[in-house]
Amino acid sequence: MADDKLRLTEKLEKKACEEGFVAFGIAPASLAPQTGKRLQKWLAEGAHGTMIWMEGRADERADPKRLWPEVRSVIMLGMSYAPKIDPFALADQGDRGRISVYAQGKDYHDVVKKALKRIAGWLVGETSDVYPDVGVKVFVDTAPVMEKPLAEAAGIGWQGKHTNIVSRDHGSWLFLGAIYTTLELSPSPSGEDSCGSCNACQDICPTNAFPAPYQLDARACISYLTIEHEGPIPIEYRKAMGNHIYGCDDCLAVCPWNKFARAAAANKAFLPRAEMAAPALADLLALDDASFRAVFSGSPIKRSGRNRIVRNALIAAGNSADQALVPPVQALLGDDNEAVREAAQWALEELN
Repeated sequence: MADDKLRLTEKLEKKACEEGFVAFGIAPASLAPQTGKRLQKWLAEGAHGTMIWMEGRADERADPKRLWPEVRSVIMLGMSYAPKIDPFALADQGDRGRISVYAQGKDYHDVVKKALKRIAGWLVGETSDVYPDVGVKVFVDTAPVMEKPLAEAAGIGWQGKHTNIVSRDHGSWLFLGAIYTTLELSPSPSGEDSCGSCNACQDICPTNAFPAPYQLDARACISYLTIEHEGPIPIEYRKAMGNHIYGCDDCLAVCPWNKFARAAAANKAFLPRAEMAAPALADLLALDDASFRAVFSGSPIKRSGRNRIVRNALIAAGNSADQALVPPVQALLGDDNEAVREAAQWALEELN
């Protein structure tokens, strides 16, 4: 029986590789008790900001069996999106907006989920003779699943001081996906923390969003502010945002383990679209709802909506010292959205 499970795991890993995943491991269908305690403490401190959807199903996040009582194993997979171009390349180009590497190509939710479904379907078919009632569920960042602790438990890597998964082979550039299954599979050795004394990710953060290593205050994180936060951006973070208009890769990009990540290993679906690699702020400021949907079709950015992206572009414009942006900024002083109008007023004052 043990040999059969080993062979199944080997075939499963091969199938995952064929579907574009570069990291694979099996985690038990449970997490250490301290994982849930840390989550509850983080929520109690309000460090999740306005992401109140994280509160309602916290128990299911902390325990896979709360989400699905029948689960016996969790298959964790990682798909690389390692960039070819230095994420800091646009930092000093004030007339351009910086979009997080993960959002420059196709929407990872769609790409990863389709691959997970194919693997899950294969697994059911492969085991149907011996286990005719195998159950599977696939998850990609949209369910109450703690992908990062599970990925660490599956040996894909470890949660670094920036709180994201770090892989010895792929650095900080992995999309994670999970397959919950009723099959009892042998767990992989868990990942071991290899951050050591390095604090590069802590030191680089423009807004000091890390109160301590392995702790993130989302309320100060540029990714949260530009993607999740509604309404005006708090004044104290605007200058530090620079020209970030969707997400931030600074803490990921400085990780020394990235030197082992190969851009060639990245799924080609995540190659940057031309309009995402270095978007002109003037073009972003001119977006209305229809043009926004057209430009960002098939991108995860589309879910944030036009108003947030234009608001973010206005903050970047205010930080740019580019007088050529004054007219498009002025044109937004009468925008229908309050947060856009407020950001336009701030940007105009900064530019003057």
